[in-house]
Amino acid sequence: MSVDLLERLAAHVTATPPEAVPAAARDAARTFILDTLGVAVAGSGDPWSRQLAPLLPAWGAGDEATLWVHGTRLPAGSAALGNAHFAHCLEFDCLHEASVVHLMAATLSVALAEAERRPPGRAVTGAELLHAVVLGVDVAASIGEAATGPMRFFRPATASAWGATAAAARLAGLDAAGLREAWGALYGQLSGTLQPHDEGSPLLAMQMGFNARAALAAVDLARAGLPAPLDVLQGPYGYFALFEGGAAEPEPMAARLGREWQITRLSHKPFPSGRLTHGSVDGLLRLQAVHGFAAEDVEAVQVRLPPLAYRLVARPDVPDPAPAYARLCLPFVAATALLRGTVDVPHFAPEALRDPGVHALAARIHAEPLPHPDERAITPQQVRVHLRSGATHEIELEHVLGHPLAPLGREQHLAKFRRNWGYGALPLPPEASEALITRVEALETLPDVRELVGLLTP
Repeated sequence: MSVDLLERLAAHVTATPPEAVPAAARDAARTFILDTLGVAVAGSGDPWSRQLAPLLPAWGAGDEATLWVHGTRLPAGSAALGNAHFAHCLEFDCLHEASVVHLMAATLSVALAEAERRPPGRAVTGAELLHAVVLGVDVAASIGEAATGPMRFFRPATASAWGATAAAARLAGLDAAGLREAWGALYGQLSGTLQPHDEGSPLLAMQMGFNARAALAAVDLARAGLPAPLDVLQGPYGYFALFEGGAAEPEPMAARLGREWQITRLSHKPFPSGRLTHGSVDGLLRLQAVHGFAAEDVEAVQVRLPPLAYRLVARPDVPDPAPAYARLCLPFVAATALLRGTVDVPHFAPEALRDPGVHALAARIHAEPLPHPDERAITPQQVRVHLRSGATHEIELEHVLGHPLAPLGREQHLAKFRRNWGYGALPLPPEASEALITRVEALETLPDVRELVGLLTP
């Protein structure tokens, strides 16, 4: 590992001027900022989120930042924790497929919390927020994609924490040395085990929140001048060695900085389930559209997917699954798509989770591993449907709906946002959703991003 990736990333974050960010990256940033805010609104209505919201004030009083939807004023770290959890708990937030990292939930939550705690007269503008988010995404994606081995920890949370810290540090005005100190302080707090993923525990999304809170604490420590270890990415006990098993190739990612903007490589998630289940949904819905079969016509379904995807979502269907389990269970998600014609937030409500028709069909849906040399690959995915008539239909997907090469259209993106607006823990006025769309689409002209937060509260 001859390249010091953190050194390169620190220079990229602190020295890249806004005008260096191309239009395509700015366009993508606006799209995914709006998408993440909509997903977070829906996530506030999740049962675990409803229990979390009243608990957060007990962890410390403060008036720095806002818990979205609820409007509760909290210390910045607590607000970021809750908002990052909201943004990830439904498995509906965007994904950087090459690194298998959810980049926006923690990064945007932390950046807006940092912006809210600014003193009067020092507002963070929309242009500054957009720039910080783009740079934070570059950091998280670079670290995530540089890790080349099998996923050992919950990389969506562990890698995204580096980017969230970078975004907050950019807004806080830290120089490259200060950012290195902040990353050192972050590393001492980093969390993210895959055990909740394996068990289908809602604690999985809390790890995104824990790291969001840690990112703000890390920036505070660096701003106060408290020293931290520096070789925390590639050192003998650094992130690559311990979290990623030593399998890392930082040189290619360092070479792409400033040339390839990672926010343009994010995938939308059209369905609120693990991205690795989306190939089965996309494939089945495409086959239904072409061949016109109904769910009751299906004898069996076979889905072949690369080793990482098979390991994470080829879990058996169970009669009364927890929502977090069902969202990561390919047979349940695929059966839901066949029966409902889509997969959406209400399909993980208690009555839908116990639907005997879904479980009867899920019993006929089987996942199989598809050999692939890349431990991070989540495509191609192959879907084969056997009908009771004896007919067989199949499709192979190299890019699943939502990928930059199979993108959601603008109206699909906005329709997802508007649906999510209605799923929150508290009712938000429809006119506020339209105002938020308008503000985000003209983000570079916004004088104070606290205006966005104000639209996210009743």
